[in-house]
Amino acid sequence: MTVIVSTKLLAATLLVSAIPATAAPIAYPATTRVAQTDILHGVSVADPYRWLEDDVRTHPAVAAWVEAQNKVTNAYLETLPARTAIKARLTTLWNYERFGVPRVKGGHQFYTRNSGLQNQAVLYVADSDTAAPVEGRVLIDPNPWAKDGATALAEWEPSPDGKFVAYAIQDGGTDWRTVKIRDAATGKDTGDSLEWVKFSGLAWNGSGDGLYYSRFAAPAPGQKFQSTNLNQTVMFHKLGTPQSADVLVYATPDRPKLTNGASVSDDGRWLFIVSAEGTDDRYEVTVADLQSHEKPRTLIKGLEHSWSLAGTSGTTLYLTTNKDAPRYRVVAMDAVTGAMTEVVPEGKATIVGASLVGPSLVVDTLEDAKSVVRLFARDGKPLGVVPLPGIGTASGFESGHGNTTWFEFSSFATPASIWRYDAVANTAVEVRSPKVAFNPEDYVVSQIFYASKDGTKVPMFVAHRKDLDPKKPHPALLYGYGGFNISLTPGFSPARLAWMEMGGIVAVANLRGGGEYGSAWHDGGRLANKQNVFDDFIAAGEALVASGLTTPAQLAIQGGSNGGLLVGAATNQRPDLFAAALPAVGVMDMLRFNRFTAGRYWVDDYGDPADAAAFKALYAYSPYHNVRAGKTYPAILVTTADTDDRVVPGHSFKYAAALQAAPIGDRPHLIRIETRAGHGSGKPTDKQIEEAADLWSFAGYWTGLTTR
Repeated sequence: MTVIVSTKLLAATLLVSAIPATAAPIAYPATTRVAQTDILHGVSVADPYRWLEDDVRTHPAVAAWVEAQNKVTNAYLETLPARTAIKARLTTLWNYERFGVPRVKGGHQFYTRNSGLQNQAVLYVADSDTAAPVEGRVLIDPNPWAKDGATALAEWEPSPDGKFVAYAIQDGGTDWRTVKIRDAATGKDTGDSLEWVKFSGLAWNGSGDGLYYSRFAAPAPGQKFQSTNLNQTVMFHKLGTPQSADVLVYATPDRPKLTNGASVSDDGRWLFIVSAEGTDDRYEVTVADLQSHEKPRTLIKGLEHSWSLAGTSGTTLYLTTNKDAPRYRVVAMDAVTGAMTEVVPEGKATIVGASLVGPSLVVDTLEDAKSVVRLFARDGKPLGVVPLPGIGTASGFESGHGNTTWFEFSSFATPASIWRYDAVANTAVEVRSPKVAFNPEDYVVSQIFYASKDGTKVPMFVAHRKDLDPKKPHPALLYGYGGFNISLTPGFSPARLAWMEMGGIVAVANLRGGGEYGSAWHDGGRLANKQNVFDDFIAAGEALVASGLTTPAQLAIQGGSNGGLLVGAATNQRPDLFAAALPAVGVMDMLRFNRFTAGRYWVDDYGDPADAAAFKALYAYSPYHNVRAGKTYPAILVTTADTDDRVVPGHSFKYAAALQAAPIGDRPHLIRIETRAGHGSGKPTDKQIEEAADLWSFAGYWTGLTTR
């Protein structure tokens, strides 16, 4: 390996030797097979690694398997020639000051800041509400909470007067939260503590002396990280009282699968409760007039459409909805009668959010997966387009700050900058711009459209260094997700920047199943249509090859969670198309996913394995069940965490065991199992850097990644 430091690009040059077609077989740890067979809808389904579903914390055999797998994986990764240099460069690229979008309450500005390599961002408060950058004081610093940096500040919300902050603690990446209250003036906790909080917002009442939150009952002993959660309730906690005194506000015991989340309007008048049965955007809406101490009443019945609160004015609720509008529209609804009028009609762009800012309505849309933000009067009259600094993703625009609000903007080679927006003047002023160890102007982002298997046109972003020769093929990293109505938009990642800096191409495909083009695009990639997602992803790889940008010997694929499922399924279906595969925290057993933690919610996108038709579709693509013996597979590095309680690690454990047992060639099929890290949220910076270094050294080796 030769390392050359360029004063212009500040980049390490990594020369990787030619990649052999095969490598010496790896001696994987022995994995016990059990005689487990289920008869499902008349089909005999073998599950020889069922025992790997057990919790690593309480089952020594699983813990021993994890230790043995990590030992083999770490030994292999240590042999990769570029790993040390990649980690050093990643550390430099990650070391830049970054801020979160401010929230202003009672004249106080609250914001998060990471100085660069802090494991967790710190919450600051400043007694100022100005366009100029303000220097605040530290209010909550989670970095001392754990020696390994794996205890994080999760959700947080200031009280309306800015006197208190409710904040959630996330330990080891778990979805469970402990909620505390901190006095903004003294910087000390009040003593309030709320447990068994999960998938919950934090919503203060108008007077700021209490908050609404959602919780589950305490799970049975030993089941905290694996059991499914039922009967989520909305509670009210009054400041200074024990949790045992909290008041039950809303519950649905007759429909135990419902999740129930609460928010409060900016004026403190309306309690807004959204109920859902799964992950699909089909909600029931319950409201209560807090001024008149009204009991919650259901305003919108039935789980049929999406409803999201944009703001209120008196008894008028402004909502975004996909009712009669697959790409969404904005409506005004009377909170008393339910009468509804259209304010902003459905257009060609997909509406992804809206908020009331001063006299105006700010509407965030996606046009071919890029942010375009439009301004309207409250009666729907168009007032123009919000000025953005380029092609990328804008987020924020929180209501409740008078005529001004804040947003952040980022793109593939542009780290997030913070902007203050005036809705009356329709002007945006940059407040904070990060200083980074590279020149964003050295990179270019383009968007192409390619045809999927059935002819559907699918967009894909392609990013790389400007000096890359487009007439030659290069190592490429293709990323996808394709599910749950989630849109992939341009955003900055130090890890991806490092890949591009080394001379690689980054491609992000906007597959069906996402929300880029509204409900129809989502529906086109879920349930019986899920195969479309894999077809879209495979076609993206084929399009990159056909364009001459890369070759199958240089193409790596990556995805996490539902995207991990995507990578696993695509690898099974087209192992010849990829040189390396990086499935992270994936849903790999599609016949048992709904038996653990949050899995039951996912039947909206995947279907219920108990249904015969859904079972047939799921069994056909389930990564664990469809490893194709006799085919030559790409190099695979599975990643998960032993404490992931969103997609339990048993999915990845079983999948990795199946890969290692199958005759699929001699390239490595390894699993990297992080400790005290969950589904990704709250992962400390040092662990992010370590993981990225392992992924890029692995994928870089097997794709032949080089830079000048």
